[in-house]
Amino acid sequence: MSTKVFQPPMPECWGHRGASAAFPENTLASFEQAIRDGSEGIESDVHVTADDTLVMFHDTTLDRTTNSKGALARRPYYGPDGIEHVRTIEKPVQQIPTFDQLCELLMKEENRHVKLNVDIKPDNDPERLFPLMDKIVRKFPGYEKDLAPRLILGLWHPKFLPPAKKYVPTLFRAHIGASPADALKYFWDDCGAFSLCFPALVTSEGQAFLKRAKEANKDVMVWTVNRVDEMIEATRWGVKAILTDRTDALHKLRDEMAQDFVATEKKYVSPWFRWANYRYYTPTAWMYGQMCSHNVEERAGMTYAQSAQQARAAAAS
Repeated sequence: MSTKVFQPPMPECWGHRGASAAFPENTLASFEQAIRDGSEGIESDVHVTADDTLVMFHDTTLDRTTNSKGALARRPYYGPDGIEHVRTIEKPVQQIPTFDQLCELLMKEENRHVKLNVDIKPDNDPERLFPLMDKIVRKFPGYEKDLAPRLILGLWHPKFLPPAKKYVPTLFRAHIGASPADALKYFWDDCGAFSLCFPALVTSEGQAFLKRAKEANKDVMVWTVNRVDEMIEATRWGVKAILTDRTDALHKLRDEMAQDFVATEKKYVSPWFRWANYRYYTPTAWMYGQMCSHNVEERAGMTYAQSAQQARAAAAS
């Protein structure tokens, strides 16, 4: 009598701000290393500078990661005082790349399998950002087939949904967040995928969300997973992709899991995994989700509910 061994499909590896454990985050060097490590996707953040240049950068200010200071929105990218001259503090020292440069990297023949998850920070003005993004994407020959299908808009706030549909309708939409409840209430009908933080998916609510998403043929990604035991757990859940700073580590672990998942899980994951970290407890995960949603609403200038009400009013007019 044969015994069926549990062997889940391997998740895609998406480099969180590139291979940011090895190179300065959100730089071409980091993106290139993630691809060399075997990543099927790259995640990066976008902001608009004073001269309407789209830059791949996480923060709204230059202070934390570069040798300069000040708000990106108030500085031009080009010119004597431009961000093009700014360099990372972390070595090897790197330039701040543009969305245009990252698209050029993706359009290289050897990189045409790589997806790009563009994290649309809620501080952005969608009426300004999306037309600029559309203009850049359209300048690449064959973008309809060779580039646009690989670009994923990561949306934190529902106010970005109508402008995304208006200005970049061909780009795939995914919700980024920390609350399965908010994902269901405000994004379910308009997004084809969901990128949720690991603790949000550990809970019974998160597992129910995963089940519902699979039944609806909607992909689920998980961020930001750097621990080996969490990588294995996320693989057990059957997520589409794992976002990680440690792309090399995940790539090696996938090889090991693909050979024998059960043995790999036994080697690295404690039987008490679910109870070993307070971040996995339902009240903690719920509280973090609420804090995250509140932060997003503050930065976007309106609540999720207000945005949904505006969308309903616009549809009815």
